Amino acid sequence: MADVRPDRMHLPDERLTALLLAYVSGRLSMPETPLDHPGRKAELDEALAGLITADGRDPAQVLALYDERLSRAVLSADSPRFFAFIPAAPSKAALLFDMVVSAASLQGISWLEAAGAVAAENQVLRWLADAAGLPLTAGGTFVSGGSAANLSALAVARDEGRRRLGDAGARVRVAVSDQAHSSIHNALHLLDMGALVVATTDHRLSGAALRAALDSDREPATVVAVVATAGTTNAGIVDDLRGVAEVAQQHQLWFHVDGAYGGAGLLAPSVRPLFDGIEQADSFVVDPHKWLFAPFDCAALLYRDPQLARRVHTQDASYLDVIHEQPEEWNPTDYAYHLTRRARGLPLWFSLVVNGTDAYRDAVEATLALTREVAREIDLADQLTLLREPTLGVVLFRREGWDAADYDRWSGELLAEQTAFVTSTTWEGETVGRLVFLHPGTTLEMVREVLAATA
Repeated sequence: MADVRPDRMHLPDERLTALLLAYVSGRLSMPETPLDHPGRKAELDEALAGLITADGRDPAQVLALYDERLSRAVLSADSPRFFAFIPAAPSKAALLFDMVVSAASLQGISWLEAAGAVAAENQVLRWLADAAGLPLTAGGTFVSGGSAANLSALAVARDEGRRRLGDAGARVRVAVSDQAHSSIHNALHLLDMGALVVATTDHRLSGAALRAALDSDREPATVVAVVATAGTTNAGIVDDLRGVAEVAQQHQLWFHVDGAYGGAGLLAPSVRPLFDGIEQADSFVVDPHKWLFAPFDCAALLYRDPQLARRVHTQDASYLDVIHEQPEEWNPTDYAYHLTRRARGLPLWFSLVVNGTDAYRDAVEATLALTREVAREIDLADQLTLLREPTLGVVLFRREGWDAADYDRWSGELLAEQTAFVTSTTWEGETVGRLVFLHPGTTLEMVREVLAATA
């Protein structure tokens, strides 16, 4: 073993590089990403059995196994036929630059270590802040997803509320609608905060409903924040942001807007008025890995006053003192609960600069136009009922005479045929059909195939 180099994993390997670049090139050259299929544990266990060895294996064989066995058991959220959950549609430029970030092992912890990456990320954050109408003081960081962003923002809201109450240990609450995302409730649990759940009319939080809930609450002083949603995950509904903002100001509540899915609608003139009031937000979340065409995992977290977040999230340790010596420098680790982080905002930055903002606007508008067309198609189908006019890119409908088992059968057959991936949801206690459109490459013909399968 004396002649075996301990750095052998780190030596250039032209064959390995060519092998993987060829695979990536082939994937990116596909006219349409395949949906693929759910995996079966027994089959995957068999494929992976004994694969890890002391001496390693031929990379060509391992890549072939990944391509033929593992990757086919991963549903492709970036397929234009993926209509379930919240899909993804990363641009080619973003995907390619994600390779650059990975190949260079770029991190984005502090200005000292990653000034170039941080400056580029901040340029994109400024663009998002401008789209929301936030002041020039606004800033933040990129985190892994909406859950991490909501948790980080609500931690700041909690501490600011306690500071206002003059009690660092006060038990405080957050006003949330009965439609708030599950990550909000999880964040409140982790932060030991209570929830004032506000009943909504037509599934949309309004300023009037928030005011009534506060007026009738026995301990309104313990409510220190409110969360509004800019695009609910289940139905794509945008709350009454202006009305909620007004009540938040009157009651000195931290105003947090969860736009993880729908925040990209800010770019579309056809729906931009729905977001009026977002400029009053104290914190705002949007996930570029959803409707802003970035790869997983990428969520933008913005604060009106980032110094408040810095006061909560900056980690103190002797070995970190050096990154905090210049207070004017921007350390992304100071604005969320993370420390180590990859420069996950750079693929979005590269794609945005290369493609231009008009391309992003047009892609979002194309999704919205398709959604409206699909709603009309459902209206014309005798067996289908449109449950509500779509606000963003989510369509809810009923197939008359179907129960949950029928929707499951429909979903399974469509996926088996690789026509589309669709799933049902629950709406007002009933199992219904749900289609989500995000990929600008999705066509009306693709959707017609899905609707035809309900006949």
